[in-house]
Amino acid sequence: MDKVRIESIETQAVIGVYEFEHEAPQPLILDLELTTDFSKAFTSDDLQDALDYDAITQKVRAFCEASRYQLIEALAGGIIRLLMEHYPVDTVAVTIRKPQALSNALATVWCERTRIQMMGQE
Repeated sequence: MDKVRIESIETQAVIGVYEFEHEAPQPLILDLELTTDFSKAFTSDDLQDALDYDAITQKVRAFCEASRYQLIEALAGGIIRLLMEHYPVDTVAVTIRKPQALSNALATVWCERTRIQMMGQE
């Protein structure tokens, strides 16, 4: 299988367990890794046979900015579901960094799911 990585997507979301975190959006930095088959794109050289990185990035940003999760783990699951619903991917891995969550440290969550694993969660 082939992979696409989109790294350091800057976005924001109202996210957190504490009441003060619900007052304003916080910055998030995301990395995506999408597994699919690019065999058709190898010969066609056509964007319709590949993954549109710009469209994916815009969709994920819009999703995050409209979301209201308490946990970044739940946001990661939402992003995985979103990408599997809209794109022909077999596996999605998401890294989410929440720079303002901790003092002198960086809170990061990494989640990966296959399409088969997600079918069991629907």
